[in-house]
Amino acid sequence: MRDQVTAARALNIALGLWLFISAFLWPDSYSQFTNRWLVGLLCTLFAVIAIWAPQARFLNTALAVWLFISVWALPTRSSGTLWNNVLVSIAIFVLSLLPSSREVRTTPTGAPRT
Repeated sequence: MRDQVTAARALNIALGLWLFISAFLWPDSYSQFTNRWLVGLLCTLFAVIAIWAPQARFLNTALAVWLFISVWALPTRSSGTLWNNVLVSIAIFVLSLLPSSREVRTTPTGAPRT
């Protein structure tokens, strides 16, 4: 279970880095450019923090919701930006909902507590 959680945080870090880098790869409106690099930077930061402070993962949940909404709320000149942001926001959202091993409590026998 711990490996899955670590993988989820690592994937969120990778997605944040991709979002940051993608802002510089193709031209788009200034607002989408700024939104992508800023959300990417924050996503990476929050995912790193969530490794030690598990509740910080919900900051990425909020960022994912904003990124999804921003596709339609901010002007876009590229359909590539639109699809990139939609797919990345969904992935960040799902990964941010996976609990950390510190949040999954077990009984003395080692079975997960319900």
